[in-house]
Amino acid sequence: MSRSRARFLVSACAGATALIVLGTAPPASAAAPNEACTGLYNARITFWAMTCSQPGEPMIGGFATWRNIPITFDQVDTGSATVQVANYLRVSPNTSSSPLAPNIEIGLYAEKTGKTTHTYGPRWSELTTSGGRTQAIKAGVNPTKPDKRNHTYMTVRQDSGNQWDVLYDFNKVGSTTKQLKVLGGNTNRIDVGLEVTGPQYINVPSLANRMQFMTGNKVWQQVATANVAKSVTLPVCSASHKPPNCFTTKLTDNSKFTQWTLSKPRRQAAASPAAATQSRDAAVADLPATFNGVDQQALQACLENDPDNCLGTVPGLSECVASIRICNAAALPSAGEAEDAGADADVSAADIRARAAAAFDVPGDSVAVEPSVSPAVLKKRSNAADGSGDTAWKVTSTSPTPGLQRTDRHFDGFTARYSAHTGALLEACWGALCDAS
Repeated sequence: MSRSRARFLVSACAGATALIVLGTAPPASAAAPNEACTGLYNARITFWAMTCSQPGEPMIGGFATWRNIPITFDQVDTGSATVQVANYLRVSPNTSSSPLAPNIEIGLYAEKTGKTTHTYGPRWSELTTSGGRTQAIKAGVNPTKPDKRNHTYMTVRQDSGNQWDVLYDFNKVGSTTKQLKVLGGNTNRIDVGLEVTGPQYINVPSLANRMQFMTGNKVWQQVATANVAKSVTLPVCSASHKPPNCFTTKLTDNSKFTQWTLSKPRRQAAASPAAATQSRDAAVADLPATFNGVDQQALQACLENDPDNCLGTVPGLSECVASIRICNAAALPSAGEAEDAGADADVSAADIRARAAAAFDVPGDSVAVEPSVSPAVLKKRSNAADGSGDTAWKVTSTSPTPGLQRTDRHFDGFTARYSAHTGALLEACWGALCDAS
């Protein structure tokens, strides 16, 4: 997230009032949310190649898919400066009060942690006007490996109430606690795309984002092209704008959003090692034929070849996602480390203090780092990454912080856990969401 947003967001949503029951709001003509997109995804040191879509009708689900591509970082010392990449789906269920409304973010994140080390893997976050929280995801097949495997990212509103479940590779990994009621009309947004900080050190190869939303009638649809806005805050790569400070982007569409393809080249980046996708036969050899009503052979084949159509083509999958929400036997949550660790990757308290201070935008001397602790320090959540297999540094500060939201709004302190071996962020909370149950 950026360290500053456009000033029109300063007064963002102190909370929705006079909420309307789903479906009772007056009809509205959909339109591309251009002002919201350029305001939210525009800052001085962070850069985006982002799409923002306004379906124009009630939205109770969001879905995206892309491959775990190899992201590389220059092997140079960047000190405590934040150098990171995030490709994510963000769903804002109710934007009636402000574009910067409570939302759910799920995606793939990579961060440079040293001269030759970096983290890589999925996580999900809940971001609100009173605080936020984020958790690494320990589910899926090789979620922390850049093996070019397809993965799916999804959030779906629960059948009752206003909260949403978060699914990775069609398995539930968490639930929200502070989302607002879904309304009708133009009161929501679904965003997908790339965010980079420190582009001069980063190489992101071509990444193809495919996205859909679920209507109030529980039908998955593509967004109409006319309802899609873009915020691309580096120049387009060309003869006059050469890497590393440029993006390549292409929105593949006719009348519907089909694919948002992008890259952030780094001319002098080290060549990525060949990363072949693991054989599907090996991945499914020991799986049951059917798991929670889902044809597992069909699911694994679909994930590899056509992941954005799995809900409509894999027998039993849509029913499972709508009810049990644990649907992929090959991708169940694990108790292993949240990051694929290299040799000699252990990190010191000083390293973690510097990274946490930079990440949460607080003074370094306000950050307390305790020795490796039990994962019970932060509350466990059902099927979420609670770090049960990791030793971790517990990091706290009571200083005002924007958390990982990077808006002009500040919150009272944060608590985080980082892997003591790899330095990967395992989970964090800031503001009132540290007290969320």
